Amino acid sequence: MLSGPAGAGKTTVAERLCRELPGLRRSVSATTRAPRAGEVEGRDYFFLTEDEFMRRLARGEFLEHARVHGHFYGTPRAPLDEALRAGESRLLVIDVQGAVQVRAARPDALLIFLDAPDDVVLGQRLADRRTDNEEERRRRLATAAAERAFRSRYDYCVTNDNLDRAVSELRALIDGKRESKM
Repeated sequence: MLSGPAGAGKTTVAERLCRELPGLRRSVSATTRAPRAGEVEGRDYFFLTEDEFMRRLARGEFLEHARVHGHFYGTPRAPLDEALRAGESRLLVIDVQGAVQVRAARPDALLIFLDAPDDVVLGQRLADRRTDNEEERRRRLATAAAERAFRSRYDYCVTNDNLDRAVSELRALIDGKRESKM
């Protein structure tokens, strides 16, 4: 499981890990936010209305959920459980609130916090991706400090100051977890 502040590089790192590690696939989360340019339903997220999200939440269909930056996010339980029963590996890219819930529900899960080297880099990454307006970027930077307060609840913290090094470090952690299960 991978989490950290917006702009830390979670999506980029997750995509590389899933390309480079045999059998690792990213779990698809549900969200109430609108799709960004290029995002595909069922590949990037399951895009739900808030009413539908709340109905599914009430039925216990999410392993974890959180309200982040004004929208709900959650990990659908059924596809994850099915993959794990089949012996497959899944990478969850979720918020720190969800990570606390995953830790409670699945104490053996590997929790990794991914961070940018500092707020200047984080702010520049948010600006460079051009998906949020200035107000939203400020909100995400302010949230980063609160998210970093959760770092001690993770098994490992990785700083994404160099993409290749960060991916290599994460590969080693995931491979180590896989080997310990054998």
